[in-house]
Amino acid sequence: MKFPLTGALATALLACGCAGPAALPDRSTDPGGQAELTVIDQPLLHAQQQERERRRIDDLAALRGAPNPVYLIGAGDVLTVFVWDHPELNGRVLTSTPGAADALVSGSGTSNALLVDHDGMLHFPYAGMVRVAGLSESQAAAALAKALSKYLQSPRVTLAVQGYRSKRVYIDGEVKNPGLYPVNDIPMNLPEALHRAGGVLPTGDRSRVVLERGKRRYLIDLRELNGQDINASTIMLVDGDRLQVGAREQSRVFVTGEVQTPRALSMHDGRMSLNEALGESGGMNPTTSEPSQVYVVRRGARGPQVFQLDARAPGAMAIAEQFELEPKDLVYVSPSALANWHRKLSLLFPGELSSAISATKP
Repeated sequence: MKFPLTGALATALLACGCAGPAALPDRSTDPGGQAELTVIDQPLLHAQQQERERRRIDDLAALRGAPNPVYLIGAGDVLTVFVWDHPELNGRVLTSTPGAADALVSGSGTSNALLVDHDGMLHFPYAGMVRVAGLSESQAAAALAKALSKYLQSPRVTLAVQGYRSKRVYIDGEVKNPGLYPVNDIPMNLPEALHRAGGVLPTGDRSRVVLERGKRRYLIDLRELNGQDINASTIMLVDGDRLQVGAREQSRVFVTGEVQTPRALSMHDGRMSLNEALGESGGMNPTTSEPSQVYVVRRGARGPQVFQLDARAPGAMAIAEQFELEPKDLVYVSPSALANWHRKLSLLFPGELSSAISATKP
């Protein structure tokens, strides 16, 4: 729907950094100075709710899943290898006694530690270069035993990962201990990743946890998950993921124009309705505001989006309560025609208008 782009609204767009050559209409092709405005009504609220639900379901479906119970060896991992009954191949002799294998895995019976090179190969005496990347511990042990069987009769090999270095996730933002964290044989889910990083700081916004995987970014609302009885531990992290917890101060909206107290407002757990934003700014100025022209300016991927609410319409406040704002939104209340006339006249005759008004008073 086309509405006139008022000078005041254009000023507000420029003030919030939303307007520019791509944001404001080209008057050479649009002489009327028209802008595409979306009316805030029930159909819009319903469409936005469906879109949010669709994005949430799609994102969770891509992130949730059963973890791989078996760790796969990768380049950079450190392996402990023991060949039974062949002490010349081991850094420490370990006999075939009950519990010996458990001691090896736990570290109390550690033998030679070997590094998987950048090509995923393991170098071992007699066996030469054996590819172990992408294999489980048992599969790698079998591959090594097969290579040794050319020189040894029925070799028995025990292999375990001593150092997990090939798979890592990066956690930053509003957490106590940001940094790189290795993925080990215990699959890493979202709560465990945050726990390893020391937890979310009081300045962190739990409603804006961003998971970057490849070229995709997923926005996770932890509080929404809890409210919908969705187990956050079903969201699994994989090698190369970047997890970032946003700051509360970044989740703000700006209210300007004909309101009692223009200000920047911090959202509550990532949420704020249009009605709440107007209320926390003292409401619309009853003398100078135009209730039919309440705008929400939002930065979009293809340029700014502008929504309009007619606050005079029946049920407008109920609609405003259901319209959810997003971080960095600008709420702008236009001045009335009378207020605009008064201001323009004051610019033409500074001081004279006030004197004339004062002279008419008894």
